[in-house]
Amino acid sequence: MSGSLLKLDAIGKSFHGVTVLHDVSFDVPVGQVLGLIGENGAGKSTLMNIIGGVLLPDVGRMTISGTSYAPHTARDAQAAGIAFIHQELNLFSNLSIAENIFLTQFPMKRGLGRFGASIDRRAMYKQSAALLEQVGLSVLPWQRADSLSAGERQLLEIAKAIQLRPRLLILDEPTTSLTSRETTRLFELLQSLRTQGMALIYISHALGDVRQLCDRVVVLRDGAVVGQGLMEEFGIDRLVSLMVGRESSQQFPDRHSKPTGQVAFRARQVTQPGIVKDISFEIQQGEVVGISGLMGSGRTELARILFGLDPLQSGTIEMSGQRIERLSTRERIQRGLAMLTESRRDDGLCMPDSIANNLKLVAEPKFSSRVWGILKRPAMSVAMTDMRQAVKLNPTVNPHKPVQTLSGGNQQKVVLGKWLLNEPKVLILDEPTRGIDVGAKFEIYGLIDQLATTGAAILIISSEIEELLGVCDRILVMSQGELRDDIAREDFDADRILRSSLKADQASEDAV
Repeated sequence: MSGSLLKLDAIGKSFHGVTVLHDVSFDVPVGQVLGLIGENGAGKSTLMNIIGGVLLPDVGRMTISGTSYAPHTARDAQAAGIAFIHQELNLFSNLSIAENIFLTQFPMKRGLGRFGASIDRRAMYKQSAALLEQVGLSVLPWQRADSLSAGERQLLEIAKAIQLRPRLLILDEPTTSLTSRETTRLFELLQSLRTQGMALIYISHALGDVRQLCDRVVVLRDGAVVGQGLMEEFGIDRLVSLMVGRESSQQFPDRHSKPTGQVAFRARQVTQPGIVKDISFEIQQGEVVGISGLMGSGRTELARILFGLDPLQSGTIEMSGQRIERLSTRERIQRGLAMLTESRRDDGLCMPDSIANNLKLVAEPKFSSRVWGILKRPAMSVAMTDMRQAVKLNPTVNPHKPVQTLSGGNQQKVVLGKWLLNEPKVLILDEPTRGIDVGAKFEIYGLIDQLATTGAAILIISSEIEELLGVCDRILVMSQGELRDDIAREDFDADRILRSSLKADQASEDAV
């Protein structure tokens, strides 16, 4: 297998006179994985939307296997053999897993007599089961898609794309909801597709994953290619410096926060049958505690219970010595509890609404008079301006601009700013740096440390072990709904964390 499957020649694109892509040229060889990297706003999404038929380029041309390629719709791209797995997943939650997989081309069986053709559900379920097994997703094809976790939905999107049997598969941040074991399984699958002759474009901010998986790399900065070549020619430091335009050797900011010894948050024997069992831990003021675990370990479910979004059967939850497990989510927020959810698109932001309206969403009651409930607009306006500066949102961006127009990193800053504006005492962060670039990650890590220095207690859930090792004072490890380990900073060890997360799985295998 040799030659280029897709070739881009001097692609350019502007919006309202602002150039977002300039003279972008590279090719994607048959049977290879091309890594495409760059900071949020570098032009990656615009470029992929051009390849995927969502946008038309202003200048330049594309070819597939030497033939001119100029898609006007996503269906045109699909017909040409291109499948695109977007970072923001495109699933119909009210349909079954199998229906989502075959949405564009259901297996059909011929009708009898005057009855027309109908969906062959037996074939659909059988083929879906094989695809789910291929991607390592242990669910039933007839389950509804809304029963899946974020990581499971990511794997479903991959199964959906593979079903189309594309010549080129584009993956945008496919591992952001996956743990290390699921990521390993995904990489094995992608390598298998590669050996079968499929070409792949892999977009990710996880530079270690890019170096491990990809044969070649293209680096975008400010809409232009600033580096490309064989992956072996690029180390992590060189990739980062090309992305940000400066040398960068520090992944995590210096730590300034220290636990005070005063307990700010405590969970005792928190239990919800089938979800979590006998979870007990505490967080001190100024302490950053992480939770690690495989997909399905109960990390997100625990956070939702602590925040009051999901029910609790037994156990107690305390803030500053006061029990809150019987309080509503609204009342917990009023007491100073905050939670940045795993999906900013689904339940973190009002995407069509403005940056300003999203920022003030939680804190409006704080800026309202107690007697008449009149909003103190000048005070809120000053506070919001200060918060935009604190989270390092671009000051030139119009605060009345829809939040959906921002890059992923800036959207995440808006979510974080929304909660920080309410001055939380305890902040739960579920995958706080999911799908954002190294520069934005560094800034968010700094904000976490700044908040902890004010005495706030912070709980971080992350699938990236390196992230937890870099920002936490302690790390809790969950497996199958139970706490398996509690590791102090001086004992941090990635292998120990992974072994602890696999304890229950190993015990199950030994019992067979």
